[in-house]
Amino acid sequence: MKVLVAVKRVVDFNVNIRIKSDLSGVETANVKMSINPFDEVAVEQAVRLKEQDVATEVVAVSVGPEKAQETLRTALAMGADRAILVQTDVTTEPLGVAKALKALIAREEPALILLGKQAIDDDCNQTGQMLAGLLGWPQATSASSLTLDGTRMTAAREVDAGIQRIEVGLPAVVTVDLRLNDPRHASLPNIMKSKKKPLDILTPEALGIDVSPRTVTMEVRSPTERTAGKKAASLDELAHEIQVIMEGQ
Repeated sequence: MKVLVAVKRVVDFNVNIRIKSDLSGVETANVKMSINPFDEVAVEQAVRLKEQDVATEVVAVSVGPEKAQETLRTALAMGADRAILVQTDVTTEPLGVAKALKALIAREEPALILLGKQAIDDDCNQTGQMLAGLLGWPQATSASSLTLDGTRMTAAREVDAGIQRIEVGLPAVVTVDLRLNDPRHASLPNIMKSKKKPLDILTPEALGIDVSPRTVTMEVRSPTERTAGKKAASLDELAHEIQVIMEGQ
């Protein structure tokens, strides 16, 4: 069984985000970039499936700029067998990425697609669902556990009422939560080996797709600073303050 894992290059989660001076977006120049943490969990799960002899090959894919090769090399160092980059310099959106993944799936014919449930830069949580819709495949989202038995898969996720479990047939699309596993740190020998693993580069044009964004960002601003709170001495005072706020709106 071939497993395809989608990964995204994002600003490292430890970095203090800064807005560009022209308010056009987030500053990424000279900023540490890393693999999206949710996608890192997806890679780990795919590698574990291979170690359990459930998967025969793990293919890491990404849609983004040339520097996304570094992100794919991280996935290769973790244990992926090969990688594919759909190289583009445009700012991709979930639908464009889903179209690119669909085109790659038609070429690779995997039985299981793993993605992080969301990327920490835009928090869209849309790509996996859009991909499943385009493919017409069953999907499991925000999976915190995953079990495969032949051509059937059982996934569980946390919901307000407890744990929700669903069973779907393969092929399927799965988006994963951070609770699914604890990703490994790539060893130095594996990092060196990853440099020799195959990494193919394609373009959206070669796949016959258009990944141009459909939305226009007018400007990006930092959240306004919150004012200091006020402690009410009694319920009556609290009710009065709420009334003042409501009347002010």
